Amino acid sequence: TMKLIQSVKRRMGNESDRTKGARPAADPAPKAGAAAKAGPADASRARRAGGDDNPFGGMPTLREAPVTERPQLFQKKLQSCSIVYDFNATTHVKEKESKRQTLLEIVEYVNNTRNCFNEGMMQDVVAMVSANIFRTLPPVHKNPNALFDNEEDEPPLEIAWPHLQIVYEFFLRFVVSNDVDPK
Repeated sequence: TMKLIQSVKRRMGNESDRTKGARPAADPAPKAGAAAKAGPADASRARRAGGDDNPFGGMPTLREAPVTERPQLFQKKLQSCSIVYDFNATTHVKEKESKRQTLLEIVEYVNNTRNCFNEGMMQDVVAMVSANIFRTLPPVHKNPNALFDNEEDEPPLEIAWPHLQIVYEFFLRFVVSNDVDPK
């Protein structure tokens, strides 16, 4: 894991030297309607031990929490974001939107907080990122009668992209963070 972090940091350093003054990436927040099209792959994973269907409900925002409780709340939110939802199903729409909002919140927290990663949190970060990013890809159906032209049209995005984009943004912030020691 650390070798991956080292190589990405080196690349980011080289790339940022070349693109100084360039505009930052567009806002990773997807439109609310995109998240509403989505349901969990494994319903048992989406449920908490207490039977609560929404693991994000009842947690205060990181801004509202006292400063001393923020690291524990941040870790709890990371663990909640490890739940994977099936975006081809139309169930658990509320939970998916809550997860999207939580992902946006943790990206903002990482952007605005120094020393937010510690050694104990690294395992939760890797678990959350790997649970969301490492997945089976949907089958590609080639329809010979389709009007899609590879050279002119944009390919359709995966339905889970609104969540994945935020996870990738978080992972980038984690990798380039000064809190992460490549050793």
